[in-house]
Parts: sequence; structure tokens; C-alpha cells
Amino acid sequence: MAKKAAAKKAKGPPAKLAITQVRSGIGRPKPHRLTLRALGFTHHQQTLIHNDNPAIRGMIEQVKHLVSVRPVEE
Repeated sequence: MAKKAAAKKAKGPPAKLAITQVRSGIGRPKPHRLTLRALGFTHHQQTLIHNDNPAIRGMIEQVKHLVSVRPVEE
């Protein structure tokens, strides 16, 4: 168990995700529009860089039909 805990703590800098809004939020349910806003999107075809963490992954899962996600190598 100690090795697993040490391996989790010994990570490098957090991974990044490039998230692009590929479909409009117009006509979508309000929770989807609010999730796009919470991610920081202000217009269509915008690309944002976010840290890869469970909170961001959860938001992406909610609007996965409106966004495109790819990892960013630093």
C-alpha cells in the first residue's frame, strides 16, 4: 500500500487538456449552457486549456456532445 500512495504523490506537473467547443449551446438545456459557461466558453469554436482533474472531467462528461477534448503536451 505504501508504494501505491508514494507513486500517486510523486506525479509531475498536472496534465493539461485542450477543450474546444464544437457545437453551440443555443437550444440546449440550461444545465448544459451553464456548464459551458463554467468551463469558460464565451463563443463557438473557442479552445481553452484546463488542468486535468476530476472536476473538469465531470463537466466535460456533462457536455461531451458539445465539446472536443485532446491532451496537451507541455
